[in-house]
Amino acid sequence: MATMSLLARSDDEPPLTTPRDPAREAARRELSKGMYHEHEPSWFQRALDAFWDWVEDLFSSASTVTPGGPLGLVVVILVIVAVLGALWWRLGTPGRQPTSSAALFDDRPRSAAEHRAAAEAHAAQGHWNQAVQERMRAIVRSLEERALLDVRPGRTADEAAAEAGRSLPAHTDRLRAAARDFDDVTYGGRTATQQAYQRIAELDRDLEHTKPQLASSAPSTAPSARQGAAE
Repeated sequence: MATMSLLARSDDEPPLTTPRDPAREAARRELSKGMYHEHEPSWFQRALDAFWDWVEDLFSSASTVTPGGPLGLVVVILVIVAVLGALWWRLGTPGRQPTSSAALFDDRPRSAAEHRAAAEAHAAQGHWNQAVQERMRAIVRSLEERALLDVRPGRTADEAAAEAGRSLPAHTDRLRAAARDFDDVTYGGRTATQQAYQRIAELDRDLEHTKPQLASSAPSTAPSARQGAAE
């Protein structure tokens, strides 16, 4: 019907009638008032509720196809997190730089004694990263001062360890381990330990009392002259 009947205002007055479209518009305006919406959740709360509903649906769907149900899914997630953590610890941060392009020393040259003093100062304060770096630099600088390594700007810790191992073969493995510790804390984003510093410091002290093994040339024998028999 085209009109909406309303209650009569009294028994002796005719009922009021309002056309359908104006009545609908009046109802819309009435319901749009803030007093009817003050207890409704905010848009952020609605979005958050929708997100958690999605997570719950996803978790429920995954648990139905995982052996063991929800508990099995939790175990799988924990295993994945543990594997990712192990890879992060082993490989370092994603921004790790190649060790072949990183120089061991900075621009200002210092003696081995200065590097050792700086390392001890850092170690006394528990700054093991800096202590490991300075002690490794002390080792390489000491080998340069003893002419066991040539003074070459831009040398890396790995290169220094490989070159020093040729004249100090008994310490090759320890030199390589010290170079790895230096690279890990300098370019790999790892944190050095007191034990790592003590290993490098002990290597430094041992190298000071180690005689190099120089390559000896084999004695050459002059070819004997060939004498022909006189006829």
